[in-house]
Amino acid sequence: MAEPPADTARLHFRDWRESDRIDFHARMNRPDVMRYLGGVQTAEQWNAPFERLRAMQPAHGHTFWVVEDRASGDILGFCGIKRVNAGGTSLIGEHEIGWRFHPDAWGRGIAKEAAIASLDHAFGPLAAPHVIALTVIENEASWGLMQRLGLTRRADLDFWDPRFGPELNPTIVYRVDSADWPEARAAALAPRA
Repeated sequence: MAEPPADTARLHFRDWRESDRIDFHARMNRPDVMRYLGGVQTAEQWNAPFERLRAMQPAHGHTFWVVEDRASGDILGFCGIKRVNAGGTSLIGEHEIGWRFHPDAWGRGIAKEAAIASLDHAFGPLAAPHVIALTVIENEASWGLMQRLGLTRRADLDFWDPRFGPELNPTIVYRVDSADWPEARAAALAPRA
């Protein structure tokens, strides 16, 4: 079974623990974090995605891993690679990068650092031919990061996710191919002008 990505300068990736059922939910279940993800969840509503994320590591060798601050050990959020499992799309089973971070991590380059490590992992040990990312058009911070990472908008792959209403649809899709990742990675790491 594949391990999580290697630690970065500031971040530690780890597998999900049973204690995250409560700890992650308590830290991340906020209106500002969950705005484009269906809204704040009850503990019972969090159980299903929690179990899916935990099951993906043994089933596929990867998941959206918990991301901690290396210095403090605090949970910052999650980031990683999982298989698409959203309804309404032909992309089921494709490698998907995703992230969710606490506001304490916003504006500090944490999501970008975690995403680069996750994409390195996808195109290295996981040997993914390409990786997609999903969001909604209103979530400019998310698709803005996708663009800064070198992912390309693929409107031809957009879909309507039946789990959500019209306020969170359609789901929009970005993609980066393995062959394009070295150049995209270099551009993502280059200082902004």
